[in-house]
Amino acid sequence: MSKKSKVQEMDEEMENSQSVNETELNEEVGQEQQEEEVSVEEQLREDLAKEKDKFLRLFAEFENFKKRTSKERMDLFKTAGQDVIVSLLPVMDDFDRALKEISKSEDKELFKGVDLINNKFRETLKNKGLEEMEVSQGDAFDAEMHDAVTQIPAPEKKLKGKIIDVIEKGFKLGDRIIRHPKVVVGN
Repeated sequence: MSKKSKVQEMDEEMENSQSVNETELNEEVGQEQQEEEVSVEEQLREDLAKEKDKFLRLFAEFENFKKRTSKERMDLFKTAGQDVIVSLLPVMDDFDRALKEISKSEDKELFKGVDLINNKFRETLKNKGLEEMEVSQGDAFDAEMHDAVTQIPAPEKKLKGKIIDVIEKGFKLGDRIIRHPKVVVGN
């Protein structure tokens, strides 16, 4: 072998080692770029998932808000005239007392006239959602439904803890009690 061939061999080895180093470097850089691309892609997917989750939660919250306000609006319409109806309840009581007293008199035409007005008044309030609560003597006393005015000794043992007398009628407007019936309870 000649000197040139040794030099050429060394040059070739150097070039080969450099190309191997460059190839290794290129592969490492390519892997890093690929890892970066994968990590960026993963990051974007995570961000997208977070945003979708936020959107779904916000959408669900908004739907709940719409349902709640719709229900509140319906309740408001049902009980919009509650104050007026509550203020008319004493008038109904007066009608009942007047009819009771007029029935004792001999003027049947007066009784018919007042009874017609009373029925019309009651029907109008019933159409607005007013219901009379059914309470009678002997019913069990319920503190949630009834208002005990007083307690008296029960005339019979079976009337202990039961309603003896109804002093004032109770009324509901829709599902709400607007006036509890006032009762006397046996002790």
